[in-house]
Amino acid sequence: MGMSVTISAASAQDAEHILKLQYLCYQTEAGLYGDYGIEPLTQSLDDLKAELAQGHALVARLGDEVVASVRGRVDEAGTARLARLIVHPRLQRHGLGGRLLDAIEERFAGEPGAKRFQLFTGHRSESNLRLYRSRGYVPVASEQVGPKLTLVTLQKEAPTRAYVASA
Repeated sequence: MGMSVTISAASAQDAEHILKLQYLCYQTEAGLYGDYGIEPLTQSLDDLKAELAQGHALVARLGDEVVASVRGRVDEAGTARLARLIVHPRLQRHGLGGRLLDAIEERFAGEPGAKRFQLFTGHRSESNLRLYRSRGYVPVASEQVGPKLTLVTLQKEAPTRAYVASA
């Protein structure tokens, strides 16, 4: 009998687990670009805790283990900036990243100020780009941040909510 993955809001107690998972997951990205000094690999626990306190974060758990996470915040312009969608390597390619992305979008879509969703990834990160495009994201900008890395920013509009007047 297998366990099912549950998605819930991250708590401050999850920070250390998220940071360890982030370090594991970003090894592949660092190798892809030949840069092990990228911010996800150098972020401190205190910085992560501060980031979690400023926005929203979700975790996916398999039993008690944090196996995936995503976080983000809505800025003054109404852009929900999503970041650090990570899935444990042994659970990748099973739809968990898509489920987590859907869940964080749903969370932010409930905020009246959220008009669009935006995220970014490296130009060589084909599986990330494929996932984001399959969820309706389109490239809106790119920025070369190093000799081997161009960040691609993708965006999609938040769904408009219909309000039904009652008599």
